[in-house]
Amino acid sequence: MRVLVPLADGCEELEAVTVIDLLRRAGIEVVCAGLQPGPVRCSRGVVLVPDMTLDAALAQDYAMVVLPGGMPGAAHLKADPRILDVLKRMAADGKYTAAICAAPMVLSEAGLLKGKAATSYPGALDGQPDIRLSTDSVVRDGTVLTSRGPGTAMDFALALIETLLGEDTRRQVEAPLMRP
Repeated sequence: MRVLVPLADGCEELEAVTVIDLLRRAGIEVVCAGLQPGPVRCSRGVVLVPDMTLDAALAQDYAMVVLPGGMPGAAHLKADPRILDVLKRMAADGKYTAAICAAPMVLSEAGLLKGKAATSYPGALDGQPDIRLSTDSVVRDGTVLTSRGPGTAMDFALALIETLLGEDTRRQVEAPLMRP
């Protein structure tokens, strides 16, 4: 099973790394793809080295695409037609799409949140009456999962694991994390 995590300059490193780390702990192949060649400078200055470029990554199939938030990272994702295209294709194929923090606005831009329940960082989805906004940490509506922000990144990643591999795998990954 393979999951794509696109990385854009200005993404929220806590969200990106938490998702990548926990999905890999669950045995999921995670492909980190930079929108541009080379390292990605995150919103707090942490530098991440993607596995490959987005163009190279798009030659593969995925069970899920997960978008880290942060600004201006989410804005870069939203402005990239390749990201919008892959999200629309995933939805058309009945596959999972997920976004955290400001990145649910990218799902909205791709038309994937119309008529759905979703959550995001406060303000990221404001003014969109066709979305049923929630303040829950993680919201799943069909094949779309959304989450609030850096503080909910671990809950989000665990929900992604449960969605893809089931509750038992989620528990196996979560137990050694020593969460309260």
